Amino acid sequence: MIRPHPTVRRSTTMLRRVAVTAFGLTLLVAGVTAAPATAAPDGKAGVAAPGGKARTAGSFVDSTPVPGGFASWAELLTLQQRMNTAAARITTAAERSATSGFAGIVADPTKRQLQVYWKGEPPANLVANARATVATQVLSAPYSQRELLAAADRLRAKAGDEITTVGPRADGAGLLVGTQDGLLGATALAGVPVTVQTGVAASPATRWDDTAPWWGGAAWRNATTGGGCSTGFGVFQGGVARILSAAHCGNINNAATDPTGQSMGIVGTRNAGTDTLLLSGSSGGRVFNNSTNAAGGVVSEFSNQVIGASASQVGNWVCTSGAYSGTRCSIQVKARNLCINVRNFGQVCGQVQAENTTRTNAVGQGDSGGPVEIVNAANTLQVWATGTNTAIDDTNTSTACTGYVTTGRVCAWRFYYEDIFAGMAGVGASGVVLG
Repeated sequence: MIRPHPTVRRSTTMLRRVAVTAFGLTLLVAGVTAAPATAAPDGKAGVAAPGGKARTAGSFVDSTPVPGGFASWAELLTLQQRMNTAAARITTAAERSATSGFAGIVADPTKRQLQVYWKGEPPANLVANARATVATQVLSAPYSQRELLAAADRLRAKAGDEITTVGPRADGAGLLVGTQDGLLGATALAGVPVTVQTGVAASPATRWDDTAPWWGGAAWRNATTGGGCSTGFGVFQGGVARILSAAHCGNINNAATDPTGQSMGIVGTRNAGTDTLLLSGSSGGRVFNNSTNAAGGVVSEFSNQVIGASASQVGNWVCTSGAYSGTRCSIQVKARNLCINVRNFGQVCGQVQAENTTRTNAVGQGDSGGPVEIVNAANTLQVWATGTNTAIDDTNTSTACTGYVTTGRVCAWRFYYEDIFAGMAGVGASGVVLG
């Protein structure tokens, strides 16, 4: 049994383990009754004079080691943004054709080139346009993404609760399937080659005194049930700015507050299939972040401007910003377009799998619904919205927690998040609120 932190009281929904299959894919919800155990040194981030919020910002990647031999994060992120621009154009063009051989993309800047996988010959102009943006390598794939998505549907229908996650490999070679103990006959069931990951499980993973308009990465409480989660990005629904978070954090008409009891509205829209919901309170185009010391402790807290939305590509480097764990980086995308099975909750699609490459905390309990962000290379004080925290693999990749509440929680280095575009579509949102 998971023991709560002393500042966290147990409720019927808090810290419940909703296993994905028998393997332990778990929704993480925490309940908060007091300030975090380790608060930011300067108190509430962004507070200026009474009634106002300062737009102070900081760079939360400067203290994180840069991978791949790059001189700086700005250099790495500049290449990554060029890759993502080219990848978005290719993906958009491929989706327009029902017969496209597009299989997938790896946009890992440490490889120094965009890798595009295609069944057959890709359109020459598409490749030329990509190469005009970034060095691009076209590689042959045995299956198209459409074929693999259809195969994933077949496998889910036949294997059901025997699988934790399933989705197409970015190289088009077959399906990537996550299980706890393996899956006999997976290839025969799917009709395509299957790469089986064993020991895969997941658990969905608040800051502590924000004010309207609400920012991403802040703490919110379900006043109806007592559970606590993190706010996601501000998004527009019908032209009105709402607050994005995770569907497993509440049900329709549940009342939401911050940890001090200030009303944040109600759960007005909810889609369990994408694990996203909208709180009716107004939102702003900024997210809370913090710098950390070597042990992952909070050093200073600030907020950063949201400048748009960007899909996550396999190989991308991202950061998370949950109210419990704080800002975490050194995280790389490993797979996308996944569907995950959550026992007692249902199937969630549009998921991205990511891992902290240092094998330290990526997200943990209480971080559900919080932002996943890509740092802007041209200005590391700005971020792109790329997802919303859903789940962690707490059975197999659990590790020490970091941030504001470091004990009495479960955290992990592997996690799953809802792609920002799939998540917004699930709740009828048309775009992110810009700062």
